[in-house]
Formats: sequence, structure tokens, C-alpha cells
Amino acid sequence: PFQKKCIGLADNKFMDKMCCMSQWRNQLHYGDNLDVLRNEIEDESIDLIYLDPPFNSKATYNVLFKDKTDDKSSAQIEAFGDTWHWDKTTPRIFHELIMNQRHPKLANLMNTLEDFLGHNDMMAYLVMMAIRLVELHRVLKPTGSIYLHCDPTASHYLKLLLDAVFGNDNFQNEIIWWYHDPSGFTKKRFMRKHDVILFYSKDTSISSFNIDEIRTPYKKGTLRQSELGHRSFGRVTKTNPIGRAPEDVFEIPILNSQAKERMGYPTQKPEALLEKVILASSNKGDVVLDPFCGCGTTVSVAEKLGRHWIGIDITHLAVSLIEKRLKDSYGKDLKPYDVHGIPTNMPAAIDLAERSKYQFEWWAFSLVGGRPDKKMGKDEGIDGILYFLDEESGKHKEVVIQVKAGKVSSPQVRDLRGVISDRKYAEIGVFITLKKPTRDMIKSASDAGVYEAENGKLYDRIQILTIEEIFDGRQPDYPFRDTGGISPFKKAERYRDDEETNNLYE
Repeated sequence: PFQKKCIGLADNKFMDKMCCMSQWRNQLHYGDNLDVLRNEIEDESIDLIYLDPPFNSKATYNVLFKDKTDDKSSAQIEAFGDTWHWDKTTPRIFHELIMNQRHPKLANLMNTLEDFLGHNDMMAYLVMMAIRLVELHRVLKPTGSIYLHCDPTASHYLKLLLDAVFGNDNFQNEIIWWYHDPSGFTKKRFMRKHDVILFYSKDTSISSFNIDEIRTPYKKGTLRQSELGHRSFGRVTKTNPIGRAPEDVFEIPILNSQAKERMGYPTQKPEALLEKVILASSNKGDVVLDPFCGCGTTVSVAEKLGRHWIGIDITHLAVSLIEKRLKDSYGKDLKPYDVHGIPTNMPAAIDLAERSKYQFEWWAFSLVGGRPDKKMGKDEGIDGILYFLDEESGKHKEVVIQVKAGKVSSPQVRDLRGVISDRKYAEIGVFITLKKPTRDMIKSASDAGVYEAENGKLYDRIQILTIEEIFDGRQPDYPFRDTGGISPFKKAERYRDDEETNNLYE
């Protein structure tokens, strides 16, 4: 839509592009990436696509929080456990692929895969990936490239899909990301220590590839020895002073538990990996798209390297994490961006609550800076949590949060009071509701009394906040500024403010 407004403002195509880029605002989308691709992104408008789509029916994706016992939130497991199952929507998408006249090879391939695999989780995954690859091919510029980070259980099937959509002639590399990881020992097979990244261009004859941007510097001794050249297969060659030509094996360490850039996201990839991809196949000012952006590594690296970016994720928690990561990393130097798909008014909030109970709860947490509790989904009176430091005891105290999208009543407030009594470090309860509280609810909250902080300030023990009030700027009242609130997300590493960073977009 933005590009449509820009075209025609200048006298030629080059100036049209410069006009558009000068007014560009980066984009972060909450929602199904298929819907976003179809409704929000123009044909041939993207320079580079990187995606790391999840596939593992026994794993939980987009789980941002773990407690010390490594338990996962039951609500998140329920929300994501059926991501790739053959259900009532899959046959419709499958039929759409079969009828797609723009990609006849893909239609033939899907029929063959159905005969081979049947209707199981793997086939459902391939159907959902195929329809997205069709849209990604549409939005990619003729000079653009796509890097698909593969799960080892599905990489061989995904290569077939890419051959069918992008053409096997446009296959560039099967990149091996090799890493050392002491975990995963087994006596039944070789230890798995690499990932596969499939690299395709839309048109190899005109695709962009910046080989000098990703050369590996030689050691000084190697350069001195090569000044006179060396003989190889009967020819005398000289070493490129910039460095060794890049190879299709990336030796990049995984993120260990102490890595500064780690955000606590289970499938997070190292920034060094994305830096290599983005430097190789895009230029400053190009648009980079990640349709499964998770904790936002792609968009953060794109920001650092002076690229424009579009990130899409299906969870509100991920969107909140990405926003915080970007602000922590770039501060006032963060380029303008827009967030799409997040409710900004009551009708949108009601619509979200009707579509997904858990997404509504996670969105509500993000409005007040909270995180899900590990017992979320078990209906034990607590959905989320905030922390603050009690200076007298030196302990971190809790603000427990309960979110309700449906009918509310005073017994729910009394239950929250009971939860505070039962939890050792809980001092304040916040009841977030989509509907207005009743008089009995307000009285029950008032009867709970107050919490007195070390500085003598008093805070209501039970606080009721409506979504409408939060839209108007109201927040939980607890010792945050006085004693230091604890963010549910890890603080991202701050990039230095220097002339080079500030001039990345020039």
C-alpha cells in the first residue's frame, strides 16, 4: 500500500525508488504470515527473505519463558501443539495448490507427496509451507534471494518444494551451518552438529551477491607468503588481499546460555549467522523479510546493517519481545517502524478475545509489562506475573495478574485475594478485564486492604484494570520506579552510538 502511494511522485523509476525508500517505515506484523503476505506486501517488493519455520510435533515453539525446572507453559503447549496437523483447513489449502496454474510443477509434486506420505503431520507441514513459498516467490524481487533454514526432519522435502516454486536452476547453495554443541550425545547414531540452509535466487542471472562483503580475512603470515603468488594446478594465483572466498560451510558457534545476545528464545539463531546472510545477498537500503521472526534476530541485524525490514510473527509475546529488543539495542537511533495487527481500540480487543483466549491473555500481559506464569492455562487463579524489589527484605516480591475476557464477578476477585495469601512472595494482585467490573467486584477489591512499601507509600492490594482504562494510559500501581521493576524479557545488548551506525541508511 505504501509503495502504491509513492509511485508517480518522481519523474523516473530510480527516483521513484529513492522517494519510497526515504519515506520507508519498517514493519512488525502480528498475525498469520500467510494473511500478512497476501494482504500487506506488494509483488516484487522484497530484496531478501530469511525464514526459519518450525517443525517438530513433539516440541513447543515460541515459548519465551521457562522456570528453574524447565517446565513449559501448558497454555503455550496447547496453543502451538496443533500448528502442523492435518485438519479441516489443510484440504482446502491442498486443493488451492493443486489448482495453482502459475506453479504446475508444484501441483504435480504435492499430488506425489500425498500419495507417498498420506495425511499426516509431515504432509500438513509441507502443505502449509508450500502455500507460503508461493507467496514468498511473488513478493521477492527478480534480483532477490531466499534463505530457508531447515529442520533436519524436513529439509529433503523442503528442497523439493523450493525446486518446484523457484526452479531447480535457481538453486544456489545448500549451506551447512556447523557448530560445536556438547549436548545431544547418543550411542545410536552420529551426533547432529549442523543445520541446513537452502539458498535460492529468483533469477540467478541477475541476483545480487556481495562476495567481498563476506570474505574471511587471511592471517598476516598468509598474506605475506602469497604476495609473490603460489602455484595451483599448474597456474600461478595470488591471494585476494580482502580475504578468502566464502564457502558453503559456516562455522559459527551456537548461542550458549551466557551469550550476551541470548533472549531466552528456544530457536534463537546467532546474529553472526544472519549478518553473513544479509551482507551477502542485500545492500544498504534493501528490504529484508522474515515471516517467522520469533525473537527478532533477523530484523535486529537488518537494522544494524542499514537495511529496511519487515518481520511477522503469530504470537503477541514475540512481538513484544522484538520491540523491547530493538529499543534496548538501538535506543534513540532506532529507525521508525510500525506495528500492525495489535489491538489499539476496544473493537479490536474484543475481536482478539473471540478468536484466541491465550493470545488475548498474552497481549494483555504485554500492555502492563508482565509475563505468563508457568501455571497459566490450569485455571489456578493466576495467569501472569510482575516483580519488584522489596528493599527491607532484599527479596523480589510478586505482582500476580489475572486476565478475564468473558463474564466477570466478585468471586473471581476473592479468588485472586486467596492466591496472594497462598504465594509466599505475592503482595499485590492485578485483575485485568475486558468488561467493566461490577460494584461487588470493586468493593471486594477495596476490602483487600493495602500493601505498604519500605518508603511508606501505600498500594492497593487488589487493583482492577479494564482494557479500556489501559488504552487510556492506566497501569498497575506497584513499587516499580522506587525499587526497580524486573522486566520479563532479557535486556538486549546495546550497540554503540557512533558515526558509522548513524550513517548506515545514507
